[in-house]
Amino acid sequence: MKVIVVIMLVLILGSLGSGLFFLISDRGQNRRTVKALTLRIGLSVALFLLLMLAYATGLIKPHGL
Repeated sequence: MKVIVVIMLVLILGSLGSGLFFLISDRGQNRRTVKALTLRIGLSVALFLLLMLAYATGLIKPHGL
């Protein structure tokens, strides 16, 4: 489960980085920035839902600090 979460976070950061790159290089002339940031939002929502599902099924358990 930890590996999946780390992979998802890396994909989210990669999408955010590509969105920044497209924003700087395209200067608003192309829709690649919107697509990259839409992908980031989709990945973030998917990660959130995955964590909620894992908690509900008992795959992950909260621990005290």
